[in-house]
Amino acid sequence: MLSPSFASVLVLLHCVAGWSSVVVATSPAAAASSSSTSSSSAATSSAASTSASSTATAAPSSSPSGTPYPLSVTTYLATETGPLTLPISEYTFSPYPTPSTAPDPPVFPATDPLYPPPVSADPQIVPDFAPAWAIAYGKANALLANFTLEQKVNLTTGVDGRCVGNIAPTGDFPGLCLEDSPLGVRYTDLVTSFPAGITTASTWNRALMRTRGLYIGQEFKGKGAHIALGPMMNMGRIPQGGRNWEGFGADPFLSGEAAHETVLGMQAGGVQATAKHYINNEQEWKRTMESSNVDDRTEHEIYSQPFMRAVMGGVSSVMCSYNLINDTYACNNNKTLNDLMKREFGFQGYIMSDWTATMATLSAVAGLDMTMPGPIGFSGDASYFGGNLTAYVMNDTISMERLDDMATRIVAAWYYMHQDYDYPPVSFNMNDPYDPATNYHINVQSNHDTVVREIGAAGSVLLKNDGVLPLDKPRSLILVGSDAGPPEAGPNQYVDQGGDPTGILAMGWGSGTDNFTYLISPYEAIQERARLDQTSVFWDFDNWDLDQAGNLVIDMEVAIVFVNADSGEGYIEVDANYGDRKNLTAWHEGDELVLAVAAQNNNTIVVVNSVGPLIIEPWIEHPNVTAVVWSSLGGNEAGNAIMDILYGNWNPSGRLPYTLAKSPYDYPANLTTGGTEADILSINYTEGLLIDYRWFDAKNITPRFEFGFGLSYTTFEYSNLAITPVSPMDNAQGDLVTNWENGGASPIAEGSTTALWLHMPAFQVTFNVKNTGSVYGGEIPQLYLHHPASAMEPPSILKGFTNIELSPGETGSASITLSRYDLSIWDVVAQGWIKPNGTITYSVGASSRDFRLNGTIPL
Repeated sequence: MLSPSFASVLVLLHCVAGWSSVVVATSPAAAASSSSTSSSSAATSSAASTSASSTATAAPSSSPSGTPYPLSVTTYLATETGPLTLPISEYTFSPYPTPSTAPDPPVFPATDPLYPPPVSADPQIVPDFAPAWAIAYGKANALLANFTLEQKVNLTTGVDGRCVGNIAPTGDFPGLCLEDSPLGVRYTDLVTSFPAGITTASTWNRALMRTRGLYIGQEFKGKGAHIALGPMMNMGRIPQGGRNWEGFGADPFLSGEAAHETVLGMQAGGVQATAKHYINNEQEWKRTMESSNVDDRTEHEIYSQPFMRAVMGGVSSVMCSYNLINDTYACNNNKTLNDLMKREFGFQGYIMSDWTATMATLSAVAGLDMTMPGPIGFSGDASYFGGNLTAYVMNDTISMERLDDMATRIVAAWYYMHQDYDYPPVSFNMNDPYDPATNYHINVQSNHDTVVREIGAAGSVLLKNDGVLPLDKPRSLILVGSDAGPPEAGPNQYVDQGGDPTGILAMGWGSGTDNFTYLISPYEAIQERARLDQTSVFWDFDNWDLDQAGNLVIDMEVAIVFVNADSGEGYIEVDANYGDRKNLTAWHEGDELVLAVAAQNNNTIVVVNSVGPLIIEPWIEHPNVTAVVWSSLGGNEAGNAIMDILYGNWNPSGRLPYTLAKSPYDYPANLTTGGTEADILSINYTEGLLIDYRWFDAKNITPRFEFGFGLSYTTFEYSNLAITPVSPMDNAQGDLVTNWENGGASPIAEGSTTALWLHMPAFQVTFNVKNTGSVYGGEIPQLYLHHPASAMEPPSILKGFTNIELSPGETGSASITLSRYDLSIWDVVAQGWIKPNGTITYSVGASSRDFRLNGTIPL
């Protein structure tokens, strides 16, 4: 019989062949030069460097001034012959030094995760969680001092239990409960179904993002879950992406701010937040057998930014994803886990795997700290960690120092969130939610429905209005389409919402769901309002009888057509949609339904509940389609929120978090399909930095509705633009500021991308906004940068937004603060952030194509 140590080594020998390292650089400084990313960490230097820079950035065709960009691109096309893995060897380890800058309020205050800085429409505080982590690490070291090797391994290895993921009690450590989802506590009752991430992003309102996160955190803690598996912050790179609705849209800045506020809120509620799915997990098709091939600059400027902002929000944990990144599995990727997340971002929490996404015991060397759910493939077989990890440490393949680091990070996060004191016990059983012995039915909803309804309204985008909205006591109205009504068999008709929706669509499907305690449909909400107005109400929930729909709307004062489109996680297939959508059209003959109604009624209003973009060309310009409300996914108060918009209880202030195109082929990237069961599918991010609206701008493509667009029941006027350098309130790292101002790059160091000097306020843009209409309303001013052509950036890049509410005739002052990070681009040769060489201009306006004011950054 083989010894346990020798047997565990053999498990991975078949993966070693074909291992290599590839680095390709694309930068303004040296587009064709290559440079490996270095690190002072012994873990990074000893482990083979798997690069996150294998495909090149596709440069925009022209600059903001119209001059052609220089075409300087190096391309590496991966041959998908098998995943690259770490070789069997001996790996020493030294913990990463903790990035440290002395706290100095008010810019850089020492912050406890339970007590974050107050939310602001123009954030100027960079919270410093280092002191809280230091205290937690001290407690963790003391607890682990007498733990055995096996006990430390137990902390890293999932086991079966009452939660989606479980760490068993070990020694004096009580264990951990990990539970989905990003919008509520999954597989239990008496919880809130919050609006989806995409709806929350559509508010462009930091206070609502924060409050939603707080209430979600409170509900997880109230149920006894220690770790909430959210927020989700993958980018909406492709419009068909099945889980786009769980995240925050198609722009890294908007997604980053939403992630930041959500993490701050969730952890203030007492639960450990989890930033997921790290990284480049933008489609469901073959998600475990596809390689997202992304260049280093695009990775830094687009896909990693939301995760970086989550780290700056003090996030406790990060979940690595199923896919490969440049031919290396995300949970085995030294570049993204060790070098980018732990070294460059200075992340002090722990990295867990997505469920069964661990591919090797040596993933621990690449930076993985915890494997979930434990047994391989949910089958009860041995774990890659557990006994295998024990054997690897005993035979010196993995050092004891690395195991200590893994266990310390996990226990420190528990102390960091004060979960060692008076934390509620687990009160539910996800395996059997109705078992009376293990489900205590704790009601955690409180008054959280208020923010659900508010976000549902604030996240609704008014796309078209010919003066027919808001409704004013119409004589008669009819609701048409199944999306107007309640689901036929109740709100939880399908497990994980995994079926063809028969009523209002209020969340997508998959593990990103929870069970509705209740669900308000538009039919219920509008009928209640109609009783107050004494309006005659009619309805027709049959999408398929178009003749009937057309006949019923004749002579109605208002006809409201409800259409939807669903998607979700790939383990569920709905009508041949394998997670991702197979097309961008409305479900249930929605387009035909709108046309049938509009043919017979000259006041046809369309309400859309969709997981993401739709092509609405068949009916958007129809003269009888008088208004369009884009309401995304509103959670359990969806119907009330839609009613609030239609009747003017809430003046629309939502803005699109993605572009609505005229054709699917106008988007820079679409769903990549094909491949056999054994193939690793190549997904080449050849559009580079030109994601979503950046592509439309660079290629001069006219969208139907641009990113950031949204109408109101009032109008706004912008004036008095000014920009002022911010005098440093914190003089720490002044030498790095001077270096940056002189064209130097940020250093290769621990915490280099999250450093204070990069993110502290550098310039404040101020301007006035006046409500020139007749009703109270909110405006979302947006700031876009325009880089010099030499920077090889897209024509316009969102780098700031705020919100302001005004009464008719009122003028208010707004401000948007920019940091050096906001003004920087990533240099792949220097491996740092640099100030572009040339003039940077900026615009402030109401969308990515509606600029009202223009200025120049005084660099």
